[in-house]
Amino acid sequence: MANYKAPIQDMQFVLHDVFKADDLWASMPTTSEVTPDLVSAILEEGARVCENELFPINRQGDEEGCTWKDGEVTTPTGFKEAYATYAESGWLSLGGDPEFGGQGMPKMLTVMFEEMVYAANTSFALYPALTAGACLCLLHHASDELKQTYLPPMYEGRWSGSMCLTEPHCGTDLGIMKTKAVPGDDGTYKISGTKIFITGGEHDLNENIIHLVLAKLPDAPAGPKGISLFVVPKFQVNADGSLGERNLLACGSIEHKMGIKGSATCVMNFDGAEGYLVGEENRGLAAMFTMMNYERLSIGLQGIGLGDVSYQLAREYALERIQSRSPAGKVQPDQVADPIIVHPDVRRMLLTQRAYTEGGRAFAAYVGMWLDMAKGHPDDATRTKAEGLVALLTPVAKAYFTDRGLDATVLGQQVLGGHGYIREWGLEQFVRDARIAQIYEGTNGIQALDLMGRKIAANQGAYFQSFKQEVQAFIDSTSDLTEFTGPLADALARLDDATTAVLNQVKDDPNAIGAASCDYLNLFGLTAYAYMWAMMASAAKAQDSAFHRTKLETARFFMQRLLPESLGYHAKVLAGSETLMATPADAF
Repeated sequence: MANYKAPIQDMQFVLHDVFKADDLWASMPTTSEVTPDLVSAILEEGARVCENELFPINRQGDEEGCTWKDGEVTTPTGFKEAYATYAESGWLSLGGDPEFGGQGMPKMLTVMFEEMVYAANTSFALYPALTAGACLCLLHHASDELKQTYLPPMYEGRWSGSMCLTEPHCGTDLGIMKTKAVPGDDGTYKISGTKIFITGGEHDLNENIIHLVLAKLPDAPAGPKGISLFVVPKFQVNADGSLGERNLLACGSIEHKMGIKGSATCVMNFDGAEGYLVGEENRGLAAMFTMMNYERLSIGLQGIGLGDVSYQLAREYALERIQSRSPAGKVQPDQVADPIIVHPDVRRMLLTQRAYTEGGRAFAAYVGMWLDMAKGHPDDATRTKAEGLVALLTPVAKAYFTDRGLDATVLGQQVLGGHGYIREWGLEQFVRDARIAQIYEGTNGIQALDLMGRKIAANQGAYFQSFKQEVQAFIDSTSDLTEFTGPLADALARLDDATTAVLNQVKDDPNAIGAASCDYLNLFGLTAYAYMWAMMASAAKAQDSAFHRTKLETARFFMQRLLPESLGYHAKVLAGSETLMATPADAF
């Protein structure tokens, strides 16, 4: 049956051996007090919470789900108690700003903890993830008064957050939203409209929910330039910080979903609810993107976490399940058959899971590193470079982590065969929970368009050149890793060629970006993972233990059996849009 063990050793390896995080943190004032002992304590205690508090209620949460009655939502048995423990232990404030009660831990570390939470209980993980994103948005864009009012109780876990964007008639195209904000004489606004697919829009985990709501003022410009952002609390907040009357908003229903059933996905109705402007009028979408980009990386971690817990279950099953004999001869001659781990195809599936998960974990730390540097590095040029790389890498992380995460859960299910299809074993839940990650927080197709259109074409590949130069510098600096840097160099050359090709295509073909985007993102993801695996191989080669030898073998598997897929993606990008657009719409 399903179980979960947090991969602390691998996380420590990625942080300390691969990225030398201790040196980086020591060089920046914002993280100078983060020590290896503190990192170990956080990872070990985080593992304890995830393994002992969150994972045991995961399957029950899926079986029971959330329930809605008369506008109130009840979370599954055990969630409220687990949330109280989670909040009291300070996990909600882990990456928060110390000025308002946060702990200020670096992103490289918090991504590791978030992965654990998603692996242990994805439905539960979404509640604190939305709160953390809302806090980040308020921190960067709200007035000092709003920050002082809302951030401390949100970091404490007494209040939580939600993100209210999507409406029944619009999702990606937010410019056509209908939710209105009417200004009052006292500086407040009356918010009216309906939002759908709102994660954590209503629940019973704590005493107040702080909704960040996109809406349009009466005289707002048309399209996305006319969107403003508002704080709309479930309960009004008095001057002394106590809770007042319930605001004029309600949960009209919750969705009945394929997975993440312990997460309340709500229809929220705002009927003249009192709200407070965040940032400037008609600049709300830019402010909300601060939260959205946080959530996109967070949802990417969902893919990594679910891929890892699926791998752990499949690995244990493959070691224990007796079926047929090894093609090389009997491994267990005293048994009627050998464990299925002896079969090459089972090993292919397990190694693919492992390569995706461990490569993703390293890439998450890599993105976290640039986020930390964008926030706290003392050198202006380095911060500017970091901001560009964060912009480039965020859509890749969200889409590639979640695509490969679903692949990993399906492979784990396949290893279990018929048992993988049975609810009691747990793997079918991981598959269902992983599927949504490719859809919400911007579908992966939208992430690909963002990458190809805004992060590549819009600046003529400037962000890409920064990434390319860094990877090339690594290749040039290593002379004893040719079995890893050789394939990496080939993949980087293909990615460079594909980038140039699309930049040329788009001059004459308006469909070029859309035609290339998904294949380009996959090519980018494979190349980025190859970079991660080459760096991990370099770090592992310097040491000699079973852990490090296994790391090298997995790196070889990735280079030889997975990275060659980049050839196909490269060819598809070069093919252009002609075959996609030639078929008339009425012929579909």
